[in-house]
Amino acid sequence: MCEFCMKHGEGKKWYLEAKNYSEDLLSDIRRRKFIDEFFSEIDKVKTFAEQMEKFDKAPWLIKRFVRWRLSRYFRKNHHGQVVPIEDVEKIFEFTNSIIRTSCICRHITNGKEKRCCYGVSMGLNGGKFGAILSGIDSSFFCGPDSKGFETLSKEEALALFNEHEREGLCHSVWTWVSPFIGAICNCDRPDCVAMKSTVTFDIPSMYRAEYVAETSLDQCSGCRQCMRVCQFGAISYSAGSKKAVIDSRRCYGCGICRAVCEKDAIHLGDRQKVPVAAKLW
Repeated sequence: MCEFCMKHGEGKKWYLEAKNYSEDLLSDIRRRKFIDEFFSEIDKVKTFAEQMEKFDKAPWLIKRFVRWRLSRYFRKNHHGQVVPIEDVEKIFEFTNSIIRTSCICRHITNGKEKRCCYGVSMGLNGGKFGAILSGIDSSFFCGPDSKGFETLSKEEALALFNEHEREGLCHSVWTWVSPFIGAICNCDRPDCVAMKSTVTFDIPSMYRAEYVAETSLDQCSGCRQCMRVCQFGAISYSAGSKKAVIDSRRCYGCGICRAVCEKDAIHLGDRQKVPVAAKLW
């Protein structure tokens, strides 16, 4: 189990614990202030994205210290964990409302609205979290191209998540001052600031899933479609066997590769049962 499961899930998957979505957690003044500042001061996220490139050229000792400081900050305030669509569906079963909104990362990297972020709540009509977001006076939400918030049924949301999978987007849950989980995002490395900081620059803010993808070689046709959608560079092609091979040490367990496998040759297994990946988060 990851550290969040031990701290916030009593040894179970922490993001499947309803208490971590509780409306009561939003009564915390510090948490409400953090959410308000995060969405209102988007320039800070943009600055962080720009500084990552400079950070990569810094001396190793400085990089080591900065990684340590930022990792602590993200774990405490705003971190994500990859989840497969099966667990997204389980989250939808006990949350009462789902709102769809724009993605801050795409706003920063592309300057366009990409509606692939979803607020989840135990309260009706977005609950307190939706009310907080609706009250934020930000050009990100209130600009000329913004469509605001969409309230979705669980069936509508799940259908959209399946579309995101076919696009090759990776699902992840996100905290707003841990352990409160308020959102599920759909990420890719070129556009997602968090994924890029984690995978490209080794500044962890997004952690691996509780799973690892595995290939059934007898079913694999060697089409390499799974390689095309893997955001983590975990899949390679064996010229000898003419099969796709998954590196468990690189795999984040998102399961997106399964969505494009026409032979159903890929499945997710328990990370704890794969020795080389059991302690990699």
